[in-house]
Amino acid sequence: MEFGFTTAAYVVAAVLFILSLGGLSGQESAKRAVWYGIAGMALAVAATLVGPGAGYWFLSLLLIAGGGAIGYQLATKVQMTQMPELVAAMHSLVGLAAVFVGLIAHIELGRVMAMGEAERNALEGFAGLLAHKSGVEVSILRVELFLGIFIGAVTFTGSVVAYGKLAGKVDSAATKLPGGHMLNAGALALSVICLVWYFNTGGFFPLFLMTLAALFIGYHLIMGIGGADMPVVVSMLNSYSGWAAAAIGFSLGNDLLIVVGALVGSSGAILSYIMCKAMNRSFVSVILGGFGGAAGPQMAVEGEQVAIDADGVATALNEADSVIIIPGYGMAVAQAQSAVAELVRKLRAQGKTVRFAIHPVAGRLPGHMNVLLAEAKVPYDIVMEMDEINEDFPDTDVAIVIGSNDIVNPAAQDDPNSPIAGMPVLECWKAKQVFVSKRGQGTGYSGIENPLFFKDNTRMFYGDAKASLDSLLPKID
Repeated sequence: MEFGFTTAAYVVAAVLFILSLGGLSGQESAKRAVWYGIAGMALAVAATLVGPGAGYWFLSLLLIAGGGAIGYQLATKVQMTQMPELVAAMHSLVGLAAVFVGLIAHIELGRVMAMGEAERNALEGFAGLLAHKSGVEVSILRVELFLGIFIGAVTFTGSVVAYGKLAGKVDSAATKLPGGHMLNAGALALSVICLVWYFNTGGFFPLFLMTLAALFIGYHLIMGIGGADMPVVVSMLNSYSGWAAAAIGFSLGNDLLIVVGALVGSSGAILSYIMCKAMNRSFVSVILGGFGGAAGPQMAVEGEQVAIDADGVATALNEADSVIIIPGYGMAVAQAQSAVAELVRKLRAQGKTVRFAIHPVAGRLPGHMNVLLAEAKVPYDIVMEMDEINEDFPDTDVAIVIGSNDIVNPAAQDDPNSPIAGMPVLECWKAKQVFVSKRGQGTGYSGIENPLFFKDNTRMFYGDAKASLDSLLPKID
């Protein structure tokens, strides 16, 4: 009876997770999709607690309450600008959980295998599942455990490094140890040797040695990826965490964990591929941590940055008929999305055509700008993707860049030695006038100089984005 209830609950939870994932593809349905996910997770946890082999009720409830309290505190205190590093931190916990569960499953497997037949037959739950496995099934289980721990360890250290880079605690530049990719290849070769060793002996040492190698691979892979590519890294680590969960699901015989892990792993991989395509990057090179540095000396930038004040920007906006706004991470840092939304409302009230241009990798994680604009209640129908709006810049009177740098950098097209060479960018410099809201004259997150700021039709609107917009708003008729 318990098994039947748990299976039925897992099926319903899986459907809810699929609905959640599908709903997240659209801004209008995203909020409802989150509730689907919450309901699915609550049902899955409840079904597991009352399912076969359940026990340790007090400890389980205590851990759930503790985790829930910590999660609530984080969710209520974290700023939108900190969401990318929070996501990376959550991925690290998934990877670490996969490592611990895999190691515990290995210990339990050894304990069960050392029992006599009568003792095995009396076992229940996960131990009972192990007790009834044949020799071939035990060998397959070892491979599943090995892969789950390997992917989990890579995810853990990779996510910790990603968190450090996103939070500014680790240098965002691409960094490799002497030996570069050969170190990664050597660690991977050692892991393969450990797989064969563990498959044949079932000993703990090859599993432990592989775990150390995988921890190094995760660290060195992500250290070798530059700051401009961190949105892809976050998506990629999301995929890794899903595959780690799926592998452990096979080991535990948990169908829901397999389904959820496969959903997360495949969706993360697809999103990573889409983002790599948007950046003109090789998907394989992303997985191997093979990009992020310049290929040679970069082109010198000539000219000077010309500043403009709020009065000058207001005059141009009041005279313009069409405006395109390009938001970036600087808007998130300044928490200027509400001021941007008010600017849009005023301009549209004058009958002007105002739209947003969103680059696939704007911000620090996929969809970062879309979330900010939705939070400020910007109408969805004027938020356009890069491919939808890039051809419209030549017919646009004013382009406003708010806290963006790399995604509007002409060097991607003009400088073959630029770290972002070949990356599709928003061609805002083709508009009649360009205003860039920026704190100062520094480079962007990737450390690349931007020729856009030196062009004849570009004016720099210096200062904190929110403060600059607040000074601009009263001047818009």
